[in-house]
Amino acid sequence: MDTIKRINDSLIDAVSVSNTPDCPAKLAEAIDYTVFSGGARIRPKLCMAVAIACKEDDCDVTNAAAIAIELLHCASLIHDDLPCFDNAATRRGKASVHRKFGEPLAVLTGDALIVLAFQVLARHTNGQPARLCHLLKIISDSVGAPNGICAGQAWESEPTVSLAKYQRAKTGALFSAATMAGAAAAGYEPEDWRELGDCIGEAYQVADDIRDVAGDPEKMGKPTGQDAALGRPSACQELGLAGAIKRFKSLMQQAVDSIPECPGADALKMHMLQESERFLPKEIIRSAA
Repeated sequence: MDTIKRINDSLIDAVSVSNTPDCPAKLAEAIDYTVFSGGARIRPKLCMAVAIACKEDDCDVTNAAAIAIELLHCASLIHDDLPCFDNAATRRGKASVHRKFGEPLAVLTGDALIVLAFQVLARHTNGQPARLCHLLKIISDSVGAPNGICAGQAWESEPTVSLAKYQRAKTGALFSAATMAGAAAAGYEPEDWRELGDCIGEAYQVADDIRDVAGDPEKMGKPTGQDAALGRPSACQELGLAGAIKRFKSLMQQAVDSIPECPGADALKMHMLQESERFLPKEIIRSAA
């Protein structure tokens, strides 16, 4: 089955628990709006790509791991956009959740998606208790403190922050979770796959910093210039635009080189190179130059 179809089918199944008469109608609508508002599904695709490279033997476990990570990512976007953080009016070319449904419902929708991620894991991995234990630790560590995405957002409230530490937590944590969870879902040692996720996560954040400076807001579906406006740490600010592009390319090569021995290593390396182009399209590099 096509990976995107696997992801979409699994997401439909996941959110179906809220599409019942027992759920407040607006909350159900906001969950659906958030999860199916577009997006490249980079993290669940990465999780599945690793599991497939490791010759997955239980698709349900892989699907649950990948979807849990995507739901947590969706929740983080809602919270990111809130007035107390970025106060973003749009996301993926549409009204942000708090602009469409109001701030209270946006907070609750984000919270519900966080819980739903772990409900999905519980529902679909009960035949693999050892793998579930690995997945719970990997995925929960990627969300909370001290190094998860909540900590990454919290660094913005500190007077000083290391760029690497900020990026590793705010963006890299879910990428590391994706590679490690993909391996764990297939019965492989997850720690061997941490470096791949770390490199891809940092590369994605560097690419996002570059797009914030040199990207087209209409194509991206969100405003540019936010890092400078909000005083956030940025690879472009620290390294300059050319330096940030060089760093991005170096990180993607390091990611490819870090892939452990596994049955599908060559196919996974090709997948990483294709994702590199998605992260930072050539036209943006040309524009930046």
